[in-house]
Amino acid sequence: MRTHAQAVVIGGGVIGCSILYHLTKLGWTDVVLLERDELTSGSTWHAAANIHGLHDSTNISRIQHYTMGLYKELEQETGQGCGVFQPGSLYLAQTEARDHQLRLQAAKAKLYGMNFHEVSRDEAERLHPLVDFNGVRCIMWEPDGGNVDPSGVTNAYATGARQNGAEIIRFCPVTGTEQQADGTWIVRTEQGDIATPWVVNAAGLWGREVAALAGVDLPLQPTEHQYFVTDTIAEVAAMDRRLPSVADRDGEYYLRQEGQGLLVGAYEKDVRFWAEDGTPQGFGHELFADDLERIEDNMMRAIERVPVMGTAGIKRVINGPMIWSPDSNVLFGPVPELTGYFCCNGIIPGFSQSGGMGLLAAEWIVEGETKYDMFAWDMARFGQWAGKAFTKARVGDQYAHRFKIHFPGEEREAGRPVRTRPVYEMQRDMKARMGLNYGWEHPLYFGDVEDTAGFTRQPWWDVVGAEARMLRDRAGIIDISNFAKYVCKGPDAEDWLNAVFANRMPKAFGRSCLTPLIGKRGGIAGDFTVTRLAEEEFWIIGSGMAERYHQRFFKEIPLPLGTTFESCTDAMCGFNVAGPDSRALLQCLTNTSLGTDAFPFMRSQWIEVAGVKTLALRVSFTGDLGWELHCRAEDQVRLYSALIDAGADMGVGPVGSRALMSLRIEKGYGSWGREYSPEYWPQEVGLDSLVKMDKDFLNKAAVEKSSAETSRELLVLLHLDEASARASGADATGGEPIFQDGVGIGRVTSGAYGYSVGMSLALGFVSGAKPGDLVDVMVLGRSHRAKILEKPPFDPDGTRLRS
Repeated sequence: MRTHAQAVVIGGGVIGCSILYHLTKLGWTDVVLLERDELTSGSTWHAAANIHGLHDSTNISRIQHYTMGLYKELEQETGQGCGVFQPGSLYLAQTEARDHQLRLQAAKAKLYGMNFHEVSRDEAERLHPLVDFNGVRCIMWEPDGGNVDPSGVTNAYATGARQNGAEIIRFCPVTGTEQQADGTWIVRTEQGDIATPWVVNAAGLWGREVAALAGVDLPLQPTEHQYFVTDTIAEVAAMDRRLPSVADRDGEYYLRQEGQGLLVGAYEKDVRFWAEDGTPQGFGHELFADDLERIEDNMMRAIERVPVMGTAGIKRVINGPMIWSPDSNVLFGPVPELTGYFCCNGIIPGFSQSGGMGLLAAEWIVEGETKYDMFAWDMARFGQWAGKAFTKARVGDQYAHRFKIHFPGEEREAGRPVRTRPVYEMQRDMKARMGLNYGWEHPLYFGDVEDTAGFTRQPWWDVVGAEARMLRDRAGIIDISNFAKYVCKGPDAEDWLNAVFANRMPKAFGRSCLTPLIGKRGGIAGDFTVTRLAEEEFWIIGSGMAERYHQRFFKEIPLPLGTTFESCTDAMCGFNVAGPDSRALLQCLTNTSLGTDAFPFMRSQWIEVAGVKTLALRVSFTGDLGWELHCRAEDQVRLYSALIDAGADMGVGPVGSRALMSLRIEKGYGSWGREYSPEYWPQEVGLDSLVKMDKDFLNKAAVEKSSAETSRELLVLLHLDEASARASGADATGGEPIFQDGVGIGRVTSGAYGYSVGMSLALGFVSGAKPGDLVDVMVLGRSHRAKILEKPPFDPDGTRLRS
């Protein structure tokens, strides 16, 4: 066994072997995989191993598409069969919402050159004559869908990795992972120790236990999961070809051919958790006792759809463990608090994602960043707040609703609340409907209308509109406590911040600047507001959901001796008071003059508001006249009460985050995680003027390279045709493809109705189009004519913002 390696992968399931293989493909051949038992032990060996390409997330669709195409290449490269069957997959919609989802996915498939399209009932019956299509509204066909052999795929990755120089050691449990003073690791086993700069935790069912060796808590929980295979069915045996799989997600089961019978699996409501206190070390190829009664309802729906199954006997039942994260997406990426420790845990559709996951993991380790923005997978989306109770509640909800549509902006109640601010109960008394942001509860809107989710305009649409119009006509009070907040202090604070951020830090006290944070590939890793409070003190505000993610960047530049950089997100709360009457509202609560001469745009002061010491910044994400007020958490209730009471006499009240979404899109403002991400270069999103190339900053060389390139796409604001929006009852929300003359040119990143301008709007990226051009935005998968705007429809010249 080697004593040194470029990376040590722990776990010999399909994911660990894929990561090992892809590391070798990127040139790292001195790599080792350690497996506690045999390859595929754990949850890999008993997987149903279905493969499909389409996903609601565009980037996950891309990597699933890559994975599906990789398996046959692997067979040719390694000589190891992957057991690839691709008879195609039929996707059925029984509800209007599923119809919308599938049509949107078909539009995305056309944009990205994937094969997924609608077929008629006649054609569907030819493809799968055993299915009863009664009650089906829409049928989509994916010719490349199918399944693979779990053992074959895993061994193909392993064979390819070995051929490229990797070492795989079976029956070698890891007993310790110890970080050294220089940041490297010692991986301890009974067969010897390996020194390495990178530990990769791909330990599957044992991901929690392996992480704990490094002092890391991962929010993971295993469950039982069942599928069964029927005896031979005469009608299946009589076919001269393999039948396509059936994705009837409204029926809450999956179904495909297995041998001369059928395989049916289900995610039932009656969830069975397993190994809550830890996965047994001796567990390997065991299964649980059959319990088909749990999935009887799902089985009956499958039989109704494929009647010949009703008379078939059951050949075998597989009831085995799966391990889940709180949102059923993988926990992926380097642990932000450590150096050289990579996680890839909690994978559910492993055989649809294994290739792309291995490729992206290798890119991140070898090149420092993935080519796609994968924050939806990034383990940094969860913090310590995602404890055992939260994880169990969310996993139970995810399992029981595995095939439920994840609607845009949907909020699920399981496991909440986790983190609340002092005003939480006060806001609930004001009929706030709450959302979740990095564990924090925050108001979505205020009103008696129940929070619902869907692709079309929901019952709360008018309530949100009233809030947006109130702010534009008078003023509104927005809780912005979930913004991430930091303080940097010390004699070298300015120099350190200049070394981290792309813009130049403010020189004068009370001045603020907007600045990008640049990623390894020259994209936008973050956008921040930095304010100079004193000679040696700066206040930094960024995305709340990205706070843990951004730790990776902040630690790349060592802090000078005597300079500190600390989060104060928990300790400080904040409100944005914005709108044409915001100055009048605040002026009656403070003795500080708020006139433009005394308090100009992009300035800050410590002031007292209703006797509460607040840091007031004259900025506003609404694009309107306004101030951000930041105070200590213990003063939040007093400040909020004063603002609400003063506003009541002026017809002013609270405003939630859904109205804020509408307001910022009316102004054409981008948001991190949507318009701003590591995928997009500064010049593509209009932030290049904030990048100062006459100074050094983090990843400057990457910007020098990307800025010399022609922009691949440009961020634009679109006005969607009013008649189309009214007819469909829907606005763009994000992910909708954009076509021009039938050719795909881009996609929407954010969308909303602009209540104060009376326009259905969307932000998105396009290539080869310009302001004034007409394009087609595929809302609900159907064309909505749209015009690319030259200027935002609200306050295009910024007069109100600066007045």
